[in-house]
Amino acid sequence: MFSILPADRTGARARATWRWGGAIAGMLIVQSIVLAALFWMLASGSHRREAERGFAQDCRVLAQLSPDTRRSELRHWLTRDIHRDRFLALFDAHGTLIDGNVAVLPPHTPGAASFVAPVRPTELPGKTSDVARLVVCPMPDGTRLLTGVDLDDSEEALHVVERSVAFGLIPGLLLAIGVGLFAGRRAARQVDAVRALTERIVAGDLERRLPVGRHPDSFGLLCAHINVMLDRLEALVLDVRGVGDDIAHQLRTPLTRLRARLERGLRDADDAASVEATGDAALAEIDQLLGIVAALLRVRELEDHARRSRFAPVDLAKLAEDACELHRPTAEDRGIDLVCEIEPVGDVEGDASLLIEAMSNMIDNAMKFGPPGGRVTLSLRQDHGAAVITVTDEGSGVPIAERPLVTQRFYRGRHDREGAGLGLSLVKAIADLHGFSLRFAEHGSAVSLIGPEHSL
Repeated sequence: MFSILPADRTGARARATWRWGGAIAGMLIVQSIVLAALFWMLASGSHRREAERGFAQDCRVLAQLSPDTRRSELRHWLTRDIHRDRFLALFDAHGTLIDGNVAVLPPHTPGAASFVAPVRPTELPGKTSDVARLVVCPMPDGTRLLTGVDLDDSEEALHVVERSVAFGLIPGLLLAIGVGLFAGRRAARQVDAVRALTERIVAGDLERRLPVGRHPDSFGLLCAHINVMLDRLEALVLDVRGVGDDIAHQLRTPLTRLRARLERGLRDADDAASVEATGDAALAEIDQLLGIVAALLRVRELEDHARRSRFAPVDLAKLAEDACELHRPTAEDRGIDLVCEIEPVGDVEGDASLLIEAMSNMIDNAMKFGPPGGRVTLSLRQDHGAAVITVTDEGSGVPIAERPLVTQRFYRGRHDREGAGLGLSLVKAIADLHGFSLRFAEHGSAVSLIGPEHSL
């Protein structure tokens, strides 16, 4: 079995912190770079689209004018361009300048799309070349219009955008690294807490739980679910231990008594009839012990909900009639008047054999603890959409102080000298499996099973 030494554990935790932190920081850095690139592309594309809208308007307006008016309008536009950042020129079909502030038509023009090319301005003193975004569009009379805009201002604007993105990106990258390391350290600490808890549980400390804050985040909610799972596991482990302890405790005395009876019977036996009587008594005692073990295992199976897969619609009225018919001969032998008051109720989802077993145990208890020659009543009725099974005898019932105890395994009341104390615990297990509630009447000896509010 492997173990992690403290030094190795510290190193592993540091490596985990760097892995988590590096992964989170990497994702945040990529996100920052992608956002910066998108911002720069949008800024650059916005300037280009604005220029192309202006080019399209120039071509549309001048194409609607006559040749003479077109030249005068073009010259008027150049006169109003006080910043000298526009390029406008008319060329004939052979590329000769008709009018405008560009000396030569660019040699390669890609149709109606805008392009960036060098130009030779004619009206910029001291400047014989420049770079502009241009569009060349044909006019109705066969001439061609060159319209464009100087890129100096746009390039300066893009430089400003680039510097802004750079100044914003550097703190963003530093923040991403810091947040990544912090989040990685926090995630590693949370994982380490879970690892430490599992080590303690493996060591046998089932009472340890993960801390959950008053306002838990996603990990806190996960810790709460893990704690609920651990509570259930602890209960199951304790229950298994309890079953073993119960079996050992309950069988020790009967086995000791059985051994003493066999020893005494065989020692005192003087004929075959005595030996046979001793064997019969021992067999009866063994049958009782086997019944205790079988009942314990049955309760355990029901508590594990192992039989839910066999549930099917069950007619409770038919089951109640069968339970009455099953116990009527025993009731007659004991001089007990068994009365069955059964009303039609809706079907429930369940296991018919288990439900009739629960009814049988309730009737057995009523006949056993009720007064001799009394009356036992089994009733089935519908109450607010829920099926209610009630068994009543004429006795005083279970004392209020003992009601929380009688559904525990092996508990027997002060006046109970029969059985192993498993009858009502089995009824409770069957009721929990089917979603029924086991209720005792406030006064009297009535015990009821109350089903779900909505039948099938």
